[in-house]
Amino acid sequence: MNAGRSLGIGLLTTVLIGGGWLPGVALPPPEDVPEEILQTEIITDARSPLNGEPLTVAEYEELIAELQEGPDIRPRLSPELEYTIYLLHLRRAIRSVFPFLLQ
Repeated sequence: MNAGRSLGIGLLTTVLIGGGWLPGVALPPPEDVPEEILQTEIITDARSPLNGEPLTVAEYEELIAELQEGPDIRPRLSPELEYTIYLLHLRRAIRSVFPFLLQ
């Protein structure tokens, strides 16, 4: 049991130090672009979040604005029902301030 544990620590030390049979394991490949450069890169093409087809930047911004606006999906209720819901909300607010009322 101890022999396996010491072997694991030895391998870990070799990998961490970078010597032995695994030099530079933690380094990215040389052709990999650093994240700092990717963060400053200007995006000139985009894809639609709906169907994935390529869009220009103007089309993409227009689509995003339309999606954020969105259609009015609030259900239409009768005025009597809306008034009843309003009264229930008002009753709840009053009960939170004066719990001994409206029992």
